[in-house]
Amino acid sequence: MNSPLIQLLVLAGIAVFLILRLKNVLGTREGFEQPPVPKPMNDRRRPDLEVIEGGPDLDITDHVDEDSDAATALTEMKRMEPSFNVADFLQGARGAYEMIVMGYERGNLSEIQPFLSEEVYESFVDGVAAREDQGLTIEAEFIGVRELKLMDATFDQTTGEGELTIRFVAELTSAVRDQGGDIIEGSLTEVKRQKDTWSFARTMGADDPNWLLVSTDA
Repeated sequence: MNSPLIQLLVLAGIAVFLILRLKNVLGTREGFEQPPVPKPMNDRRRPDLEVIEGGPDLDITDHVDEDSDAATALTEMKRMEPSFNVADFLQGARGAYEMIVMGYERGNLSEIQPFLSEEVYESFVDGVAAREDQGLTIEAEFIGVRELKLMDATFDQTTGEGELTIRFVAELTSAVRDQGGDIIEGSLTEVKRQKDTWSFARTMGADDPNWLLVSTDA
């Protein structure tokens, strides 16, 4: 056997050896292989809170039962006036209650007239006039609203008027003085608890933002 043939056989053997080693290391590919399945994203990249659209309006369900007529009325009010917010209304009602109570106690009806329906205003005028006819005055100090609860809500589809009924529990001092200045009822130091159920009404979507006191059932 001549030298060139021997060299060729040696090179062929080396090639076969290398092919077998590569096959063991890399493996073989037969037909279509699916691409590697991507690893799931780290959970830390997911949002902490997922917002579910179409859920209950907490601004409503925080104050009335979700399936109640009052909830339906409040939903209609919001549909008529998207900027309407129940929590904001109740906060405003708290301030209005103090202003109206003290306006009546002190006889300053002109200051609170814009917030009263005509019927309620006339009843306040009669009450203050009766006191004045007897020479009586009231000295009062408002301490604060201790409880406030939305009791009911209605909405008139025809007129667009919404009405909300609020239960107030407040504390104040109040004393009635006669013409001579003597206290004949109440006390300036003893705190009394006063409970009122008032209803406020307004045409939703109207330019006038004021709610009117339309009922003062105690």
